[in-house]
Amino acid sequence: MYTTKISKKVDKFLEKHRIIARKFVRNLDEIEKNPFHNNLDIKKLTGKPNHYRMRIGKYRFLYEIIEDEILIYFYEADSRGGIY
Repeated sequence: MYTTKISKKVDKFLEKHRIIARKFVRNLDEIEKNPFHNNLDIKKLTGKPNHYRMRIGKYRFLYEIIEDEILIYFYEADSRGGIY
């Protein structure tokens, strides 16, 4: 099972968007078990190894899987237009 780490930027985003935060926490449980979960809207980012995005509604959460540490690091969260 992976552990997760959330950047301050993502933490502030979740504080601002409470409804999305609840959905994020639910998805987090599944991602910790399997970061490549098929039932969640997850896609690999091109050009960046081990970087993925998870979509919740119109918002995107970017994360990196660090295999050596068995860690999932969420480093960015924003609407689709603001994140890419």
